[in-house]
Amino acid sequence: MPIKKETLFIFILIISWYFSNIGVLLLNKLLLSNYAFSYPIFLTMCHMSACAIFSYVSIVLMRFVPLQTIRSRSQFLKISALSVVFCSSVVGGNISLRYLPVSFNQAVGATTPFFTALFAYLMTLKREAWVTYAALVPVVTGVIIASGGEPSFHLYGFIMCISATGARAFKSVLQGILLSSEGEKLNSMNLLLYMSPIAVLLLLPVTLVMEPNVFDVVISLGSSNRFMWLLLLVNSAMAYSVNLSNFLVTKHTSPLTLQVLGNAKGAVAVIISILLFRNPISFIGMAGYSLTVIGVVIYGETKRRYK
Repeated sequence: MPIKKETLFIFILIISWYFSNIGVLLLNKLLLSNYAFSYPIFLTMCHMSACAIFSYVSIVLMRFVPLQTIRSRSQFLKISALSVVFCSSVVGGNISLRYLPVSFNQAVGATTPFFTALFAYLMTLKREAWVTYAALVPVVTGVIIASGGEPSFHLYGFIMCISATGARAFKSVLQGILLSSEGEKLNSMNLLLYMSPIAVLLLLPVTLVMEPNVFDVVISLGSSNRFMWLLLLVNSAMAYSVNLSNFLVTKHTSPLTLQVLGNAKGAVAVIISILLFRNPISFIGMAGYSLTVIGVVIYGETKRRYK
């Protein structure tokens, strides 16, 4: 396509990426904190159901990307293992939003590179340059400072947020190991197509056991608040949009561009959440979060240079 049209297309993709990523985060917080909707496992199941439906429509019916088939029982088991870890990360993240403000949630989530480097070393013995590891020091230090200065700090929410961040990093490393052979590689959209239904099947019994009255409450909330159903539907659709926009931005730009956008996204999400939810903040907390973001930027740059 012509350069101007291509530039406009990439700009629209990036705006869509920002809108979907920040939108699903804020809607999760809105549902879990402001609507007496304290069911993070059910919410995750809704997300996975939407991803399963939209993935099937976009890949199998509309052929948006070529369909990649599962070639062996071994590959299916590997995808199932990834699905379990993926579910854990999403459920943990949603639970943490019940107790923590979005600003602190993003500060903790920014430590993903630390956990990724840790798991990569433990599982593959892959070492980076010492400068790269040194860049992770401000990442962790910033979160420690932010934790001490967070007015709305909640220990259980913090533990769940750290667990979700670690699970997210573990999933990325595990994916690289399990689906490393040429015959088993799947692009992110096809991987989502197979992971989502497995996630729904895993989450359904867990929801029924741990959140047994969720369906009655959801119907009751939907009857009393006309926006409840709409919020839940839009939120679930955005969960798929996040994965789709991640795939498209990476495809039409580069993984480095996505990483840079991700660093900026956290800051934008923090500002919007503070304005929207008016959660209390402190100078120490914001200083810690800023230090973490700076550390992530330095880590990304050193890893690129020494790769």
